[in-house]
Amino acid sequence: MNSPNSRTFPDTSTVQGIRLVVLDMAGTTVADDGLVERAFAAAADELGVDPGSPERAGQLAYVRATMGESKISVFRHLFGTEERARRANSAFEAAYGALVDAGLSAPIPGARKAVEALRAGGLTVVLTTGFARVTQDAILDALGWRDLVALTLCPADAGGRGRPFPDMVLQAFLRTGAADDVRQIAVVGDTSYDVLSGVRAGAGLVAGVRTGAHGDAEFAAAGATHVLDSVAGLPVLLGL
Repeated sequence: MNSPNSRTFPDTSTVQGIRLVVLDMAGTTVADDGLVERAFAAAADELGVDPGSPERAGQLAYVRATMGESKISVFRHLFGTEERARRANSAFEAAYGALVDAGLSAPIPGARKAVEALRAGGLTVVLTTGFARVTQDAILDALGWRDLVALTLCPADAGGRGRPFPDMVLQAFLRTGAADDVRQIAVVGDTSYDVLSGVRAGAGLVAGVRTGAHGDAEFAAAGATHVLDSVAGLPVLLGL
């Protein structure tokens, strides 16, 4: 078998034994459509970073590269002090929430049907995010997804560390009791950090999806076992 870093990823091979599925939200089950970047612009404005400046361009590049990471962690890196990071994070969450309230949040086509198929097949599904709980809840409410899955998690629910740490995946494992072994977990996301969190958690299936921030090269470098065109293909991959 090839190493994960050089593997040609199948879209249709069936994987056995998965009992717990941990899905990312923005870019994976929920369409992003530039909302993260628009909300980041509000955060940068709050911190007085001039639009069109090299500083702003560099910060945006970092935001794109770290999609999937806890947003407060991103802002700590970008803005240095805790006070500035929290100001930026508050502005980001408020701006993203306003975009959701304006009706700009939509599911990835086939995402809800995929989740329902996974649940009908006896699997437990958990939704995770790098956003704060208030933003995660706003998205769930906008989509009518409050009762769609067994559990939803944000970084604060897992001790404050988001991706690429494995904490949210392991918290899903511990809190649901759905699996007996971490190898019975499937982790699916649109960023290299989603993939890395699954690999670090020891998940048996770690899939990148081509509907968000990153692509095949990033997924391969992070150690993905599979790449799918979208989360809609997951039930077929799992033989459901």
